[in-house]
Amino acid sequence: MANLVVDIGSTALKAAWTTGFKAVSGCAVNLGKTFRYQGEMMVDFILSLTAKERPDVLVISSLKDISSLDRERLGRESGRLVVIDRKNSWIYAEKEVPSYLSPDRLAAVVAARHLFGGKGCTIFDFGTTLTIDFLDENGRYSGGNISPGCRTRFKSLNRYSKNLPLLDTPDVADTLGDSLVSSVESGVITGIMFEIQGYFDIAPANIIIFTGGDAIYFAKRVKKPIFVICNLVLTGLAIVAAEYVD
Repeated sequence: MANLVVDIGSTALKAAWTTGFKAVSGCAVNLGKTFRYQGEMMVDFILSLTAKERPDVLVISSLKDISSLDRERLGRESGRLVVIDRKNSWIYAEKEVPSYLSPDRLAAVVAARHLFGGKGCTIFDFGTTLTIDFLDENGRYSGGNISPGCRTRFKSLNRYSKNLPLLDTPDVADTLGDSLVSSVESGVITGIMFEIQGYFDIAPANIIIFTGGDAIYFAKRVKKPIFVICNLVLTGLAIVAAEYVD
């Protein structure tokens, strides 16, 4: 059984082929090669993948609206189409998570429950935004927060201040800066590190999961055992896809 899972985020699309099946205790999945696309023709990109192999189940989580016409096109090219967005609130109730969560956060919660069942989890997703989600030891969603992501902070400082340069994530950032550039770099990175530690302190016994584009960057700076799972969202979508396998 070959399923295709797709995550359409704020700036890019990630996709992967996956084999999934229903096991006695749930669903088992294996992610294959991942694809990344950044452009305006996202539906056409997905269709280029399905043209090579028709998926049994196609699961898409999307922050962007997928028109009814595009849903019909995608549905014709797959055995079953499942779209997770804010229009499909049924899956939020099914997974027992609040409907205000974005589709990618829902998928991350599904993956964390599957991978770390019976343990509390704190999920950090380092992307355009920094999202933090908490699960208790029973897998219940207990709340979460959103703040600007790393690059978003650099862009905001430049945009809303006349005197601060536009900088990128530095390879090295000291706790305190000693120049204008290093003050901005250290302010952003140290601020995020303080933020991370504060969330550690809320639930110190929790499993810590880092995902998203900057996950590895910040994982290297944390002095605590953590799990870096770059494809956490796709894993969650793969689990959803496996649930629909006959």
